[in-house]
Amino acid sequence: MIDDPLETIMDDEAFETFHQHDLMKIFDELSFREKWKRVSEGLKQPKESGEHKWAKLQMLRLLSPAAAVIVPILILGLITILAQFAPEPVATVQVKVVEPEPMEELEEIVEPEIEPPEPPEPTEVQMDISADMPSLPTETVSPPAETASVQPAELDSVAMIKSPVIMRGMLGSRSPGARGAALGKYGGGGTQDAVLRALRWLAKNQNSDGSWNRTKPAMTSLAILAYLAHGDTPESEEFGSTVESALRYLVDAQEPSGRFKGRDGHDYTHPIAAYALAEAYGMTKNPTVKDAAVKALEIVVKGQNPSGGFNYNLKPSGRDDSSYMGWCVQALKAGKIAGLMDYVDGMEACLKKSIDGFKKNYGEKDGYGGFGYTGPSASHGLSGVGVLCLQFLGEAKSKEVRNTLPNLQQKFPFDWENPKGGSPVYYWYYITQAFFQEGGAMWDTWNAQFKNPLMKAQNIVAKDASGYVNHKGEPKAIGSWVSPGKSEHNGGNGEVMDTILCTLMLEVYYRYLPTFQQIPEEEIQQELGNDDDLEIEIVERTTPKPLA
Repeated sequence: MIDDPLETIMDDEAFETFHQHDLMKIFDELSFREKWKRVSEGLKQPKESGEHKWAKLQMLRLLSPAAAVIVPILILGLITILAQFAPEPVATVQVKVVEPEPMEELEEIVEPEIEPPEPPEPTEVQMDISADMPSLPTETVSPPAETASVQPAELDSVAMIKSPVIMRGMLGSRSPGARGAALGKYGGGGTQDAVLRALRWLAKNQNSDGSWNRTKPAMTSLAILAYLAHGDTPESEEFGSTVESALRYLVDAQEPSGRFKGRDGHDYTHPIAAYALAEAYGMTKNPTVKDAAVKALEIVVKGQNPSGGFNYNLKPSGRDDSSYMGWCVQALKAGKIAGLMDYVDGMEACLKKSIDGFKKNYGEKDGYGGFGYTGPSASHGLSGVGVLCLQFLGEAKSKEVRNTLPNLQQKFPFDWENPKGGSPVYYWYYITQAFFQEGGAMWDTWNAQFKNPLMKAQNIVAKDASGYVNHKGEPKAIGSWVSPGKSEHNGGNGEVMDTILCTLMLEVYYRYLPTFQQIPEEEIQQELGNDDDLEIEIVERTTPKPLA
């Protein structure tokens, strides 16, 4: 049996003394501060004294409850720490591998063939698109000639149709896709770099008013024809503003009488301008251009000679000038293609009568035929004019055309180094078109003869020195031609007219479809006849933004 702790601490004497003084009773009545003070004083007394032993007793009484709380807490903390270092139990899972049952093979799924829906047939709609379209403003806006950054301006009255104008018949190859196909079909590969250099040269040398020197309305009209032949209208990205400002200039240059300011002495200007306006209307359907074209064509019709030919200044007389007649017939032809037949009185009769005018100047020698300047001849350089115009007039099978075509190759071959005649570029312009309209072996021979030498003769300025940038701000090379002839028939317009005619020669592959594709005769007459030659699909029209 274990002894009582009190008996080990206190002997009998001290215990007796403790009871005598009844210290515990006194201690219980004291405050905590007083109790702690007395305990502290008792612990300082000698160990044998009752005060010291009493103080130890009180300490035991005070520490016992605290130890009962603190010791378990310490034990729990120790257990928690030791538990962190204990290894995690490893879970064991029994897995049973089951072999899958074989699946039945599925039959191959065959997707049903779905035929694509056929597009609806296009519906031709006749509509009057001129009622609410604005007129051309008189102010001309053009890029500065020294920069020639031909960024297209906002379009207004020059090109209001946002969807393409679908050209049938002879103008059917001017869109980019058809142009590429025509180049491949008719042997025009490799020509387009030279064409673009020339069009850029023209844009670079355009006057600020939209014209070209020297005979401004005539040269501006020819330049417009070169851009239109390439399929460029005021909507085109690179050359749109060039074409637009040129058309503005030409329309503004027309006098109330229908004639043009700045015309040359013989007024070659008038039929050339009528030609450009008629073709521009055919490709833009702009009402202002249409009005100008109609007024110009009316003067051509009224100026025809009784014989069917035409003379200088469109004054009827007995003189039939094959060169002048050529521009008149081309203008009337363009007016027909553009659908202006019903707007110009006497146009159809005038065209038919023009056949007699050309045949009047036809001549033969040694079995070969040709067309003279103002009378019959079998050896004149203007023979190509007569052939082309008769082809345009539906006379491609006539003896005049059949007898003259072989003569053109013999009398006026393409030889840039040693040209024949005083105006070789002027003659080659017509001869190239005449052979193209004929097609076949004759065209193949001529194409092989003229294409590469003409491109080689171009005077090229590299892009780094050209001073020309396109609509994207990229520098591009430019190119021009100067005729090798001694007295080229260009009215003093030199490099400008020579460049335009050479460009038109390299555009021959897609400028007009050949007449041999338009036989039988009724197809030609349909092309010449009415507005049905143009199918117009208007997808979107926007309110024009006026030019500053």
